[in-house]
Formats: sequence, C-alpha cells, structure tokens
Amino acid sequence: MASDKTIVLITGANSGIGYETVVALSSASANFHVLLGSRSMEKGQKALESLQLAHGDSLKGSISVLQIDVTDQTSIQAAKEQIDTQFGKLDVLINNAGVIVYQQVDRLAALRQSFETNVIGQVMVTETLEPLLRKAIKPYVIYVSSGQGSVTKRLDANFEHRAIRGDPYRMSKAALNMLAACHRYNYADWGCRVLAFNPGWCVTNLTGEAGREMRRKGGARDPKEPAVALVDIIQGKRDVDIEKNGMVDVDGGVLPW
Repeated sequence: MASDKTIVLITGANSGIGYETVVALSSASANFHVLLGSRSMEKGQKALESLQLAHGDSLKGSISVLQIDVTDQTSIQAAKEQIDTQFGKLDVLINNAGVIVYQQVDRLAALRQSFETNVIGQVMVTETLEPLLRKAIKPYVIYVSSGQGSVTKRLDANFEHRAIRGDPYRMSKAALNMLAACHRYNYADWGCRVLAFNPGWCVTNLTGEAGREMRRKGGARDPKEPAVALVDIIQGKRDVDIEKNGMVDVDGGVLPW
C-alpha cells in the first residue's frame, strides 16, 4: 500500500460512530486509507464486508481491518508494528473506542472499567503510536469524548442531560478531556494537532440493543452526523473551532471543559 495516502486509524470502528466514520472518510476522497480498528478481527472483517456491500459504489478510498484492543498493550504494540511495516507512518489517529458500564456491577468496578478503556487505553494507544505520528507531515490526534464529561455543563441547571447520573462515564470522559489538553500542549512542539470531539447523543452500541432502542425513542442522532463532522475536521473545514479552548462540538463551535 502506497504511503502517499493519508493513513487514518479509527479504534472501535466495527460499529457506531467509528463504523460511520470509516464510511464517510472512504467516501470523501481516494487519498484516504482507513484502518478499521476492531478488538475482534472477526467482527472487524464482518463490518468491512457489510460496509462494502452497502456502500461499495460510493467508496473512493481504501480500507483494511486492524486488530487492536485498547486495553491490551500487546495488541497495541502489534498494531503499531503492522502499521509501521505496511505504511511507515500514521497521519490521523481517531481514538473512538469507549465504554459505558451499564451492567449491574458495583461502583468501584464500574469506575475501573470506565477508566481502563476510556482513559488508560487512550493513553497507551496514542503514546505507543506516537513515533508513527511523528513521521507524518501533518499528524492529527482526535479523542472522541462527550458533553457528559464537561465539568461546566454538569453544574449547569439548564443542561438538557443534567438528570443523567452515569458518574463513572462522566468522570472518565472528563479525564479524557484533560488527556487531550495535555497531549495538545505536549505535542505542539512537533506540529501534532490534538483535540477532543463531542459527537452528541447518538444511537450506538455502547449500552446494548435495549440501549439502542431507548436512544432511538429518545431522539438520539444518527451516528452518520458526527462521522461527517469528523471528516470536516480532518479536511480542515473546522480549523476555526479547533483553535478555541474546549471540546469541538458536532454542531459547530466548542463546548466548555
């Protein structure tokens, strides 16, 4: 595979926002090669087959599946070596993989699971892949966060989702926002752009099939919408927002930390 393409890795891309972002990027330009990151190679291959069947005529860019479990350093290291061997660089990293612990577990277990994937996993992925990002001309790291992680919004009496508890998820996304801020500062000297992105309340697989139905009935947005916004960000159409202080919002502008 020619490395003159823009190489984009999307973690957690076999469903939801990640999947739709693979579709949107591959439909936008032949200059993209998208790595569909999936914890399960089998699920990743099924997602790719489904994507090609549904969108084959509109795809311009190329796609391949990459096995990567963001909670497993061995898996992350293997993914790094595969990317290095095949492409020699990584232009864009979209840290999309995440969890909401909705099963009946105690509070501490929910906190640990949330932080393991939503924070610690993101640190491991980005910092393991940093050498490949340094080889790119215009490297980009995007953390898919959430308005639920905004400390300011949590204390806003008019926030539409103020009644939702979800403390472990909220805390993990707030920590993810700080990670994005730290990497934005730390990586600035070698030209890597870093941002946190709020995709809004979407229909996803984060809370199982029952959760998907609840989200549909509750008016959650189609994950295609944040996917389109992510393509705009990568193509430089949201640079004005990116320079601001806050989470880049799916609907334009930024949300407060």
